[in-house]
Amino acid sequence: MSSRPTESVWDYPRPPRIEPDDREIVIEHGGRVIARTTQSVRVLETSHPPAFYLPREDIADGLLEPSGRRTVCEFKGAASYFDVQVDGERITDAAWTYERPSTAFASLAGFVSFYPGRFDRCTVDGEVVEAQEGDFYGGWITGEVEGPFKGGPGTFGW
Repeated sequence: MSSRPTESVWDYPRPPRIEPDDREIVIEHGGRVIARTTQSVRVLETSHPPAFYLPREDIADGLLEPSGRRTVCEFKGAASYFDVQVDGERITDAAWTYERPSTAFASLAGFVSFYPGRFDRCTVDGEVVEAQEGDFYGGWITGEVEGPFKGGPGTFGW
């Protein structure tokens, strides 16, 4: 459980806000560390648990492979996705980036976010993350974050 003050996702802004986060973020799968950083940023948007974005240089070499999937965020711009290849296992569309984000989100360039539910373990300062429900949003739920959260059945139109 986090020792930080609780945050309601309903107090997060729309359009989203980016804020730096110096807690240790670790992503593990198949006994390997996929990424480890203390230089992430969180994207905070109304009704969503934060999505953590990690600097590319803090992701293990050779694991990200472009997948061909593309989506568009009305705020951040065009996202491109990666499969993550770990010891012969391919995790499809497991991470995404904004290579050329909109001007307001230019600080996301060079950062990658991961769907926490597609990996064996994701932690924030040692706290195991719960994945946001659904397969579209990639929020990271920790003890400091309170919902209800968008993403589950019946919430897409919120």
